Amino acid sequence: MNIKQLYKTCFIAVLMIAVNSSANAQMNTLTAKEKKEGWKLLFDGKTSAGWHGANLTSFPTAANGWVIKDGMITIQGATGAESQNAGDIVTTDQYSAFELVFDFRLTKGANSGVKYFVTLKENSGASAIGLEYQVLDDEVHPDAKLGRDGDRTLASLYDMKTANKTGATHPIGEWNTGKIIVYPNNHVEHWLNGVKVLEYKRKSPEFRELVKLSKYKIWKDFGEADKGHILLQDHGNEVSYRNIKIKVLK
Repeated sequence: MNIKQLYKTCFIAVLMIAVNSSANAQMNTLTAKEKKEGWKLLFDGKTSAGWHGANLTSFPTAANGWVIKDGMITIQGATGAESQNAGDIVTTDQYSAFELVFDFRLTKGANSGVKYFVTLKENSGASAIGLEYQVLDDEVHPDAKLGRDGDRTLASLYDMKTANKTGATHPIGEWNTGKIIVYPNNHVEHWLNGVKVLEYKRKSPEFRELVKLSKYKIWKDFGEADKGHILLQDHGNEVSYRNIKIKVLK
């Protein structure tokens, strides 16, 4: 390597460090415009403030559980079982109409989920019950091939409605951005990386028919609570989240 190539290599390395440092500095923050619009952070990037275990009054401390590091909140890999290690975590506050945005990063074969309208009233014996934005490695995890017509794949309304996400998914190991919008009239949308991938209306006849065809049919009035917690799921696989923010809609 000559001196010119060495300088070029060093310059690129310094530039990458600067870019990464800038990106990290912008994680888990709100712009002045977002604050004015009513956005609030659900995760500050440093602590578990605003979250607790779904079946606990405090944040879970189990080994191989939830770790907060480098601006991310990560559920570590365990046995792959649903909510049998550290368990799910939920927001302290409850929400009815809102816009929720979150970044997530999957590891190979991983499974998790972001649930909403979680009431914590049901004793499921596994993950807390709620409407779920599926977070999944569709190519490897077997759950993608279960359910009906792909309704357990990434960004789908789990076990109820399939996401149409052609071309919207970033590769495993890279960050994706999910968004859930629940309007005051109960119209709901799932988005993935800026693309709307499905929509439905809670409490409608069509919604209730979807419930009847799903695993949730055993739960009375499933998905129809007026408000509920936001949940991040522990499914025994390593998945990271960051930039979790919400805006209440009126």
